[in-house]
Amino acid sequence: MKVLLAMSGGVDSSVAAALLQRDGHEVVGCFMRLGSPGDELETPRADLGDARPQAKIGHQGCCSINDAADARLVAAKLGIPFYVVNFRNDFGRIIEYFEREYHEGRTPNPCVRCNDWLKYGKLRAYAEQLGCDAVATGHYAQVVATPEGPRVARGVDHAKDQSYVLFGIGPQAIARMLLPIGGFEKPRVRELAREFGLPVSDKPDSQEICFVPDDYASFLERRQPARFESGAIEDESGRVLGTHEGHQRFTVGQRKGLRVPATIPLFVIRKDAARNTVVVGPRESLEVRALEAAEVVWYGAAPEAPIACTAQVRAHGAPIPAQVSLSDGVLRVAFDRAEAGVAPGQAIVCYDREDRILGGGWIRATFRG
Repeated sequence: MKVLLAMSGGVDSSVAAALLQRDGHEVVGCFMRLGSPGDELETPRADLGDARPQAKIGHQGCCSINDAADARLVAAKLGIPFYVVNFRNDFGRIIEYFEREYHEGRTPNPCVRCNDWLKYGKLRAYAEQLGCDAVATGHYAQVVATPEGPRVARGVDHAKDQSYVLFGIGPQAIARMLLPIGGFEKPRVRELAREFGLPVSDKPDSQEICFVPDDYASFLERRQPARFESGAIEDESGRVLGTHEGHQRFTVGQRKGLRVPATIPLFVIRKDAARNTVVVGPRESLEVRALEAAEVVWYGAAPEAPIACTAQVRAHGAPIPAQVSLSDGVLRVAFDRAEAGVAPGQAIVCYDREDRILGGGWIRATFRG
C-alpha cells in the first residue's frame, strides 16, 4: 500500500514511518509547512482591509523549520521520498477560528480543527494527487474494525492517548487512515527510534499551540487590541465585585488572577461576551450535569434514546460515565456525576465500553441541573 505519512520531525511520526516501511508499505513523507519560530503566518493583511498584525509561530510548535530539517533527515535515513507542503495560508483559517471563539466567549481547541481541516482534510486531498491509498500520522490512537465500519479507539498508552483530537475526521477519512504507533507506549516508541537508528530518538515533545509564542491573551490582544475592553466581574446574583481588562483573559474554571475581595475561593463560572462580563462563584457552581453539542460527527446509527458511554471534554481529561443521545443534529450528554470546568466551545467526545469513539461535537450549552 502506498501511504502518505504526515512527518512533524518528532519521534512519534518518525517511528511511524519506520514501522510502515518495515511492514512493507511504500511510504511517502510529507511535512506541513506552517512556519518557523517567529515566522509570520499568512493571515488577513492590513493591505487587504484587515489591520491585525500577522500571527507568528512559537518556539515549541510542531511545524517549525528545524522540525522540517529533522523530518528530512529521518526520510533520508529510511530512503523514502519527502515533500514539504506549504499550508501557511490554509492555517490562517485555524487562527481565525481560534480568535473568533475567544472573542465570542468560548473555549476553542485548534488542535482538533487542525486534524479535521488540514491533516485529514487538505493533506488527504494531497495524498490522492500523489496516488496514495492512505494517510498516516504519529498519533497515539488506533483504528479498529467494527460492524458499523472502522472507528478510532484509544491508544494503548492512555497517558498519551490522542484519540480525542481525531473524533471529527469522519468515516470516509478513517477508512483510509493508518495510526502505526497507537499500539505502543511512549517509552517503547523511543526504544524503537533507537533500534531503527533514527536521529530524533531523544527529541523532546512539542508542548504549546504552535502559533501562540507566549500566552493566548497576549496573542489575541496584539492581533486585535480594540477587542479588549474593561468590564465588570460579577457574582451569580449580578452584583459587581470588580473589573477586568477583557473577558478574553479568563477561562471557565480559572481561580487565580481574579483580583476581587472574597471570603471564599472564587472561580470563573461563565463569561458573557455580549455584555463583556465575567461571572464568578464558588467551586460548586462550576459543576455541570449535562450539555448540548452541535457540529456533530457520529459513527453508526444515531442513538435517539440515551445510551451509556464515557465522555471526555479535554484532550487529556478523565473519562466521565454518561448517557448520550442524538436527534435533530444535537448531541445531548448527561453526566453520571457532576463535572467541573466544562465550557462552550470545547469538544465533547463519547466512547463505548471498549474505548472506541462513538462520536462527538462542539459544546454549545451546559446545564447545572
